[in-house]
Amino acid sequence: MNTIETFYAAFNKGDWQTMADCYHPEAEFTDEVFVGLKGREVPAMWRMLIERGGGDMDVTFSHVQETAEKGSADWVAVYLFSATGRRVINRIHAEFELKDGKIYRHRDRFDLHKWAAQAMGFKGKLLGSTGFFRKKLQKTARAGLDRYLSRNI
Repeated sequence: MNTIETFYAAFNKGDWQTMADCYHPEAEFTDEVFVGLKGREVPAMWRMLIERGGGDMDVTFSHVQETAEKGSADWVAVYLFSATGRRVINRIHAEFELKDGKIYRHRDRFDLHKWAAQAMGFKGKLLGSTGFFRKKLQKTARAGLDRYLSRNI
C-alpha cells in the first residue's frame, strides 16, 4: 500500500496517528475551510475532525495515483456536521506533493456551496457561495484549530 492509500485507509478507521505518520514534518495543507496549515497543524486538524466526529465518519477513496513526487485521489466523507447535527456527503479531490516518502503538500478541493447547504441548511444554501461566508468559515475554523492545539498538542 502506498502513502496515499495508507492515509485514507487510516482516515476511514479514525486512526489519526497513522494519518499523522504519513505527513512530512514540514507538511502544508489547504482546503476550502482550513487554509495554509503547516507542520504540526496539519495532523492536528485531522485529529480534531476525527475526535469531533465521534467515530461516525465514513471515508471512501478512489482513483489514487502516486509517484515518488506527486499523487492524487478522490475521496468522499459522509458524516454529521458537529455544529448542526446535519448529514454531509462531501466529495473531494486531493492533490499531493511527496517528499522522502511522506505527504509534503496536500490540497483538497470541494464545492463549498454544496457543503454549506448540507451542513447548515437554508442559511448555507443562501450564503455558501459568498466570499463573506468563506472568510467567516475560515476564520472560525482557524480559531477552533488554535483552541484545539492549545489544549491538546
